[in-house]
Amino acid sequence: MLHLSDAQVRTLLPGPVLAVELMRETLLALADGIASVTPKSQVVHEPGGFANAMPAAWPERGLLGMKWVTVTPSNRERGTEMIDGLMVLSAPDGSTRATMDAAELTALRTAAVTGASLALDDHPVTFMGTGVQARSHARVIEALGRGPLTVWGRRREALEELTAWCAVHTPALELRVTTDRAGALADAGVVISALPIGLSGSQLSTTEICTDATLLPVDYASVAGAEVARTGTLVADDPIQFEALRPVKLGKDYPQATGATGDLLRTGRPQGLVVAQNLGSGLGDVVLADAVVRAASSPGAHALP
Repeated sequence: MLHLSDAQVRTLLPGPVLAVELMRETLLALADGIASVTPKSQVVHEPGGFANAMPAAWPERGLLGMKWVTVTPSNRERGTEMIDGLMVLSAPDGSTRATMDAAELTALRTAAVTGASLALDDHPVTFMGTGVQARSHARVIEALGRGPLTVWGRRREALEELTAWCAVHTPALELRVTTDRAGALADAGVVISALPIGLSGSQLSTTEICTDATLLPVDYASVAGAEVARTGTLVADDPIQFEALRPVKLGKDYPQATGATGDLLRTGRPQGLVVAQNLGSGLGDVVLADAVVRAASSPGAHALP
């Protein structure tokens, strides 16, 4: 059985532009209900820590698999990664095609879903956060030609580290960094937020953002809270999963989604504020994992150690 490490997955993942197109197809499939996806099944293994099982199938494409992802906040004290995971990809007959580490896969999947959602709005982009997702999103935004990118962060040191990383890995991206939250949001038509999930005290007020802004949160309600979500059109990558998680993860007062992100990609963006929640669907992981395995088995692939 084939197992791929994160280092191997990194070399086999599709480029950002292709990944965005694959996630656009995934968002449309979720909107159309042609895939079989269940809400994340969660267990708690330490205070603030949890693990999710994310199965998904797309019968028309012969795709079947599951991602197991763990979030362990105490790892910060040990100097190790807080998020880890394993992807299992099955064949249509139920046999296991491959397993692979899931960190690189997850980072690209999340950013590529955002990249697909950027088709809704061509206005300037602000990113809130300086972690792993800032880097994966920078890759996607550079590839899509959507710069300049303004990044807001609390710590000047983290912004300097991100600037140094982007100089090497995304040299064509015009990057602007700031610790001034109000300034970063003042002219932002699109706001991507990737602060820690469950963070308190960082939610936007309606006076901080443009009345016709597009919010693309990957941090649930940490930034795009109930107050903002109630003022505009709210959609989600997977509305069924959103409704299952909404009372627990976003709050009982958080409004229901009126549709899927894929619906807007097909029909167009409505006027006013739009919030497109990216909860992270297991279907996207399965689609990207399939692309990785196909690349690993292609005639031109480098021999895997």
